[in-house]
Amino acid sequence: MLFTDRADAGRQLAEALRHLEQEEPVVLGLPRGGVPVAYQVAQALRAPLDVIVVRKLGVPYQRELGFGAIGEGGVRVLSDDIIRRGRVGPEDVASVQRAEEAELTRQAGRFRAGRARLPLDGRTAIVIDDGIATGSTAAAACQVVRAQGAARVVLAVPVAPPDAAERLRTLADEFVCLSTPYAFSAVGEWYEDFSQTSDDEVVSLLAQAAAGTAPRAGARARTARGAGEPEEVRIDAGPVRLTGDLTLPAPGGPVVMFAHGSGSSRHSPRNRAVAVALNRAGLGTLLFDLLTPAEEFDRAKVFDIDTLARRLADATRWLQDRESVPIGYFGASTGAAAALRAAAYPDAEIGAVVSRGGRPDLAGRSLLASVRAPTLLIVGGADTLVLDLNRQAQSALTCENKLEIVPGATHLFEERGALDQVSALARDWFTRHFHLQPA
Repeated sequence: MLFTDRADAGRQLAEALRHLEQEEPVVLGLPRGGVPVAYQVAQALRAPLDVIVVRKLGVPYQRELGFGAIGEGGVRVLSDDIIRRGRVGPEDVASVQRAEEAELTRQAGRFRAGRARLPLDGRTAIVIDDGIATGSTAAAACQVVRAQGAARVVLAVPVAPPDAAERLRTLADEFVCLSTPYAFSAVGEWYEDFSQTSDDEVVSLLAQAAAGTAPRAGARARTARGAGEPEEVRIDAGPVRLTGDLTLPAPGGPVVMFAHGSGSSRHSPRNRAVAVALNRAGLGTLLFDLLTPAEEFDRAKVFDIDTLARRLADATRWLQDRESVPIGYFGASTGAAAALRAAAYPDAEIGAVVSRGGRPDLAGRSLLASVRAPTLLIVGGADTLVLDLNRQAQSALTCENKLEIVPGATHLFEERGALDQVSALARDWFTRHFHLQPA
């Protein structure tokens, strides 16, 4: 079984875990690659998401051999057998633990951004990674979660070698694995896209989950949606119906519509991180897919800017009819071209546009000259080709406009702090042009 990326693996894994929704589980992702997988599972099961930070305690002269593990809350799990056979003395145990505790504290603080760890007492805990090679970290995580008070531990992964899978079945109350291929050499070979997950992506996914998880009353019921909580909506856009997530922090306040680019969707952790920053500033957001699931794999449709722009305009009218609020656009990649083309329509009433790593050049020079909304172009300094294309597009704009370059950032803004800069620039642009007070 080959997965497109971690989000695809998470969605497939969620289907295999549907039976656990009745248990109101807590979903725990192993950093870093396990968190994007766990995020999809948490969304599907309508469960809270947290990160499970564990540090293996390695024998001083043979670090790959673990004699135990530590977790948050002072949890320590030791193997007396390995300590004895490895001749690890009490001083060695204490020394290794002190070093690993410092790193554990740093990681947990970084990933949660000040939020408290979710309590596990009496809960079903689903521990998730993006795959298993040896299984040592997953095994340590299961032991730590049980020591933290979980009543039931479920370990779930998309792929694992048969021998490791067999060992792990004895460490969890339930083990779920979608694929156990015999010809296994590395986790990454079972993904089309196995690019590294950054700390910033983990932070943004956890923040989005914390902001979007509503309190639950009963196994499947949810409390009434309050201000600032996302609502899944169905949007009529010409001949198709699109799915989106609408968040309205303030009644009647401006809403920023996200136009996603090639290969992306409303589940994009980067766009969701920006959306969270906008929500905190009092701006509403609508993240939705301009293509139907059946269309997403058709590259011709991905780059059909005219169709994408028409659908964005249709969705804009749908939102204005429903909420009667000021509208802004946030576009990424080809979505930026669609946003600018839609903003250039004669009847468009768009308050501001922001492009993140966009391809505004694809909107066409003549239409760019017709854009009336103040437009901010954000490009990574190391994304040289796209930077040149943005400069060319900027020269065609006649509206108020600005080009902001994030130093050292590449196309996806995966570098530490780069996405935070994007969020701050977008927030300030929208709040200024919608005349909102800074949060």
